[in-house]
Order: sequence, then C-alpha cells, then structure tokens
Amino acid sequence: MLKRFLSYYKPHKKLFALDMSASLIVALIGIIYPVVTRSMLNDLIPNRKYELIVYAGVGVLLLYLIRMLLNYFIQYQGHMMGVRMQAQMRSDLFNHLEKLPFSFYDKHETGKIMSRMTTDLWEVSELAHHGPENLIICSVSVVISFAYLISIDLWLSLIVFACVPFLIAVSLITRKRMRDAFQKSRQSEAEINAALESSVSGIRVTKAFTNAEKEAEKFEVGNAKFREARRGAYKAMGQFHSATSFITDVFNVVLLIAGGLFMYHGKINFADYSAFIVSVNLFLNPVNTLIRFMEQFQNGAAGFERFVEIMDTPPEMDGSHASEVARLEGRIEFCGVTYGYNEDRDVLKNVNLKIEAGKTFALVGPSGGGKTTICHLIPHFYNVQEGQILIDGTDLREITLESLRRNIGIVQQDIYLFNASVRDNILYGRLDATEEEVIEAAKRANIHEYILSMENGYDTIIGERGVRLSGGQKQRLCIARVFLKNPPILILDEATSALDNTTEILIQQALDELCKGRTTLVVAHRLSTIKNADEIAVIADGKILEQGDHAALIAKNGMYAKLYQQQFREEE
Repeated sequence: MLKRFLSYYKPHKKLFALDMSASLIVALIGIIYPVVTRSMLNDLIPNRKYELIVYAGVGVLLLYLIRMLLNYFIQYQGHMMGVRMQAQMRSDLFNHLEKLPFSFYDKHETGKIMSRMTTDLWEVSELAHHGPENLIICSVSVVISFAYLISIDLWLSLIVFACVPFLIAVSLITRKRMRDAFQKSRQSEAEINAALESSVSGIRVTKAFTNAEKEAEKFEVGNAKFREARRGAYKAMGQFHSATSFITDVFNVVLLIAGGLFMYHGKINFADYSAFIVSVNLFLNPVNTLIRFMEQFQNGAAGFERFVEIMDTPPEMDGSHASEVARLEGRIEFCGVTYGYNEDRDVLKNVNLKIEAGKTFALVGPSGGGKTTICHLIPHFYNVQEGQILIDGTDLREITLESLRRNIGIVQQDIYLFNASVRDNILYGRLDATEEEVIEAAKRANIHEYILSMENGYDTIIGERGVRLSGGQKQRLCIARVFLKNPPILILDEATSALDNTTEILIQQALDELCKGRTTLVVAHRLSTIKNADEIAVIADGKILEQGDHAALIAKNGMYAKLYQQQFREEE
C-alpha cells in the first residue's frame, strides 16, 4: 500500500525536494529566535552591546522575511503538488472505471463511486502534501530542538522528554478508535451521496407521483446514519485531542515546577531558564503536530484504501488467445449457454440458438425469461458460465473486446444521451465521422428535419440524458448514432416498447432501414413488430420453448400463438 502511494510522488520529485527543503529551512529558522533570546539575556543586554542587539534584531527580521517567502512557496506549490497527485489518481481511477465489467456497476451505486473520486481523493491529496512535511520536518525539528534544550540544561531536558512516552501512549490508545470511526463516517458519506444522486436523477418521477415526502424520508434515513457516524468520529476525535492536550499541559506544569526548583538551587540561571521556556515549544509543537497528524493520516489512509479497493478490482480482459477482427459477417451461435448474475440462480439454462448472417432473429416471452441477458452476452458484457457463444465460428473469448463491440450496434428502450450537442451525441457512434456523414445518419433516422428546427440545429445542447427531447426523438437520435457506426450486427432490446403507436410507426420505419443487410437480434414486447422476422424464439425461465417463423409458430398453436392472440384482442 505504502509503495503504491509513494509511486505518485515520482513525477514530482523536484518539486517534492524543493518543498521539503523549504520546510526544513523554515524549521531551522524557528530555532533562531530562542538562540538569539538566550544570547541577549546572557551577553548582549548585561554587557550593554546595543549595536549588536540591533544587528541581531535586524538579522532575525530578515530571516523571518525569508521564512515568509518560503511559507508562501510551501502553501502554494506544496498544495499544488498534492492537487497534481490527486488529479493523477483521479485519472487513473476514471480510466480503470471505464475498463471494469458490467458486474461491477451492478453492485456499486453511482453516488458511492463519485464519493470515492471526489471526497476520498481530496483527503488523499491533503495527506500527500502534509504527510511528508509532518513526518520528516517535524521529526528533524524534534531532534534539533531537543539537542538545543540539552545544550541549555541536560536534566531539565530529560525531565521534559520523560513525559513524551505518556503522550505517545495516549495517542496510540485513542488512534484505533478514531480510525474506525472515520472509516464508518466515510462509508456513510458515500451512502448519502448515492441517495442524493438517485433522488436528483429521479426528480421527474418524484414530482409526477407527488412523492417528495417519501424521498425526503428516504434521504433522512441516510442523513441520520451520516449524523451518527460523524458523531462517533468527532467523539473519538474529541477524546484524542483532549487527552493529548492534557498531556501537553502536564509538560508545562512539570517544566514550571522543575525549572523553579532548579533556579532555587542555583542549577540554572534566569537567562537560560527563560531561553528554555521559549525553546521548549520548539520541541513540543512538532511533537503535537505529529500526534495530531494522526487524524489527517486516518482520513487520507482511509481514502487511499477505498481508492485502491476499486483499482484492485479486475478489469475486463481480453482472453489470452484473443485476436483483433475486422468487419464480421454476423453469424451468431449459442451452444449450451448457461449464465446467472448470482451463483444461486441461473438466468439462462443450456440455451442453443443460431442466427444466420444478415437475418433477423426475434426473442419474445415473459419478463425475466432471459431475453435481455442474451443481448448482454453477445457483446461480451458478461462471461458465460457454461457453453460458448460463436460469431462467424469463433468463440467470443478469442475476439478482443474492442473489435467485437466495434461490430455491434445496440438500441435499447432505456437509452442514454449525454448532456452535449446533438452532433456530439450522434458522433458517439463514430468519433472520426465527417459532418456530411453525421447529417446522412440523421436523415436515415428520420430526425434531420427536426434537428434543423431546433434553436441551434446540430449544436443544440439536449440536456442531461436528453431531457429536452421526447421519447421518440431520443430513440431516433440513438438510431442515427448506430447508423453512423454502421455495424454488421444489430441488437434491438425493446427499442419501441415505451412509445405510443404513432411514434412507434415512425421509429419502426427508421429501424427497418437500419436492419437492412445486418444480422439483427430483436427483443420485442409487441409481437406485431416482429411478424416479418426470419426466425422467432420464445424464451421463458431461461429456456427456449419454441422456435420458428411467425406462420410456423401460429400453426403450432403454442405459447407464441397464445401471446399473439392475446395481444391482438387487446389491440382490438
């Protein structure tokens, strides 16, 4: 863990060295004042060396000016080093998140992931800047200041030093409690972020069903957990600080009594005792800084652990024998495929099916039967547990993920559009496409004319998730994106089920155009839309129950015929 953390310092070695050097000089300058004070009380003032008194004062002032500039450098450049390290960690985390499989996002809420990328990494950046400064500079300061105290009076220094183990013991006792408390606090903060993200994303549903009070109630559950977690964290922190502050106060009492007795017995003169009183803080302050640093260390360490937890999640990997493919023909075959999202339940059970290149294959059946799972397995979003999936006779695991997905276009019921321009959303299908190709794709998706009617045409920003567009417009924009991609394999997962009949007819025309010359897998709720499919499979409970074209399945008078007749009566 430490080695991984230190690796982020490597690109900033020069800045780190300058920061540490500046901090060390600042610490050394701090020792000058008590040294000058002792010299004045012992020599300059008693011997009336007024000129040297002025020179000493001016010299200290110049050193303080240098310290001011160095403190500016430390605060500015030192923090910027932490920010740069934070930015690198955030980039690494984002790039890793892009490579993680669907199964990771099935188990982790968006708000919690965002919390790790923002709050946690901010704590890490603070640790990255202040950690070495506190550990290295304070340690050096403790050694130098203690050596100076010994030069003033050995026994008084040893008495003060004898109190240090009590300070360390108290900090060790309270440290673990504080670490556990802050870890729980961080987890509760992630939960409240997840609840907030969910509520904000679903605000339109909340308003439509007038369930604001319910959302507030759900949010307050997480808010109460956060409040309790923070209460525990601050209670532990209060115990830590109050106990260590008390031990520090004991230092001063011990020093007061011991110093007074030493002066009474003539073991130390007034000037040295005064210098010792001034200098002892040079020893105690870095000791206290190191102890109080534990709070920041706990926050930063907890944040880095959560960062590493995601970074250690295995990404999607190409198989050891996977190779790049160019444009596929599109023959798809499932051979004894079994798959389940959870180990205790299989969604697909020994599924066998074959889709010829350029043909349209439809999947129908009750919800939860496994239709969408089949759609997810073809682009290799999940790994099959048993059996294999072949494309053009090659096992999916022997094709690189990028080249496979480059050959597949997907249009779903719940499509995602980015908060960007119309052009950028279409270009997502193929980033290097020309303006003419973008317009042609929009025309083929029957949305070009509508785009031109918008305020800024293709430059119009459509809002988060395309909120400024209707359901049909979103679908046609998604279809334009797939037209631009021009894949040989097309997956339509209930692409028109959420639309009204009039809009569905328009979308279906665009989809019919899109399907030409491509291997198409259609998951349909309305059976009337897949009557002309080359082959239809009825799937329920993870098994294919019937298979054939529309006429053959109607003649068979099985589940498909019953579903079709039922829908026909409903439409009538």
